[in-house]
Amino acid sequence: MSIIDNRKAFHDYFIEERFEAGFVLEGWEVKAIRAGRAQIKEAYVLVRGAELFIIGMHISPLLSASTHIKTDPVRTRKLLLHAHEISQLIGKVERAGFTLIPLDLHYSKGRIKIEIGLAKGKKQYDKRETEKERDWVREKQRLMRDKVH
Repeated sequence: MSIIDNRKAFHDYFIEERFEAGFVLEGWEVKAIRAGRAQIKEAYVLVRGAELFIIGMHISPLLSASTHIKTDPVRTRKLLLHAHEISQLIGKVERAGFTLIPLDLHYSKGRIKIEIGLAKGKKQYDKRETEKERDWVREKQRLMRDKVH
């Protein structure tokens, strides 16, 4: 079940591969995500050493968050993947010019997971082409629906 989608990622990038990752959260962050107070539109994944971190993911704290905890809405959070997946991703990012983009937050067996995509940037003409294709599919469906009635 999806919590938050990053629609901007599909507009700006070609998504080649998808990976599901867990990530390190604090208690107040889990409560805020369950309340739908997270935003991943401006977030990206960075490689440091042999680890992956998500940067720019904003989680707004709830008003009922504990008073003795200092909340940082945009702190860097570590992603949890298997070692062979991390090495595979690092190789593609460093050699092939790919970037890692968060695609969505979702629940998996009661835990909050993040889906990251191995992406290549779209040029402006690619974005226009995608939009034309989407408009044509929509127009085709509308014509078919009008033909039936």
